[in-house]
Amino acid sequence: MSSNINTIAVLGAGTMGAGIAALAADKDCKVLLLDISLEAAQKGKDSMISERTPMLKDISKIKNVEIGTFENDFPLIKDYDWICEVVVEKLDIKRQIFEKIEKYRKDGSIVSSNTSGIPLRDITENMPIRLLTDVCITHFFNPVKVMKLCELIPGEKTNPDIISKLSIFLEKIMNKGVVNGKDTVNFIGNRIGCYLILKGLHQGKVAREEGLVQEEIDNLMSKPIGLPPTGLYGLVDLIGLDVMYSVGKNLEINLPENDKGLPYVNLPKVEQEMYDKGQLGRKTGGGFYRIKKLENGEKKKEVYDLDSLNWREATSISTEGNFNTILEDTKQGNYLWEVMGSTLAYAADLIPEIADDILNIDRAMRWGFAWSKGPFEILDEIGPINFINKCKEKNIAIPKMLEILINSENNSFYMDGKYLTKEGIYKDI
Repeated sequence: MSSNINTIAVLGAGTMGAGIAALAADKDCKVLLLDISLEAAQKGKDSMISERTPMLKDISKIKNVEIGTFENDFPLIKDYDWICEVVVEKLDIKRQIFEKIEKYRKDGSIVSSNTSGIPLRDITENMPIRLLTDVCITHFFNPVKVMKLCELIPGEKTNPDIISKLSIFLEKIMNKGVVNGKDTVNFIGNRIGCYLILKGLHQGKVAREEGLVQEEIDNLMSKPIGLPPTGLYGLVDLIGLDVMYSVGKNLEINLPENDKGLPYVNLPKVEQEMYDKGQLGRKTGGGFYRIKKLENGEKKKEVYDLDSLNWREATSISTEGNFNTILEDTKQGNYLWEVMGSTLAYAADLIPEIADDILNIDRAMRWGFAWSKGPFEILDEIGPINFINKCKEKNIAIPKMLEILINSENNSFYMDGKYLTKEGIYKDI
């Protein structure tokens, strides 16, 4: 099957919308970029050819992008093969946009929402069957130009041919790594990644009481376990405490009853106080860290001490460790077990709820969160049986995929170019 997608209407010219539009334009697609005002749409188009960080690899491809407004130019979407909605993460606004899309789009056009966590069923509730068969989620990760992951999520009534067509286009033309997920809160990457972040913040207080400092926690939550060098607090500074606050509220509403992430959906007390006073991260000049410029022109990195509630000079701490540290009975190992170990167990319990196989989960975390290995690859690294024994020692219920592994009488999730399925048999990757 060919993709037959040559024209794309992108609704929303913010960072994500402009990024998606630029990627399509780079691939010689005809692009229509709409926003609430011509100024907003022009700002999105201008960002594609910014001298500092252009979104377009070939700035001459800017000729492929036309701009307009929702009020004046919405009917133009009738000429486009794929309409991708990228407006603000508010359900009522997305529903209004979708109602307009359905009014003007042509038969057979693909409609998608680029949302990081709002379920598709809520966006399309009570909408016509004509729309429901052509609709899906396309969750790109930011920055679109750089991040490989695109989560592709069908609705209950989505025509499988639509998913196949879009998947081919995303992989072959846009060069994305497509991960197939389900219409569950936060889909795959953010469901697992945000659990790790929020659990890490909550466990930080316990770790600090046991003698770990924030810089040490960040070092542990980076290279030793195959995570990016930002660590935990540095990553939240990059994302923004306001984003994590909103993510938590979305999880609080939409997580299933008794989900293991529910106790951590609200920010811890001190982090909540930081949010309340607008100390959100890099976007506000400082969150957990800040760079202070001295009178002599030099720069000093400072950390906001979560115990004293004062800024102090950040210390350079070298932390040794590897994946096996997760199982060690040390203060470092205990923190990693409570956070990364807990996340591995969480991921192993989410099949088939959020995805049908371990491959999609591992790819989502590598391609979307820059983990060096996915959760099941990490479990193989430390030994699933070792992990199971630690669960038994801690009186933790064995997660579903680890139970399947035990019952299959195998001792690894991957073997000889194959992966273990939820049926307990190996399948070619």
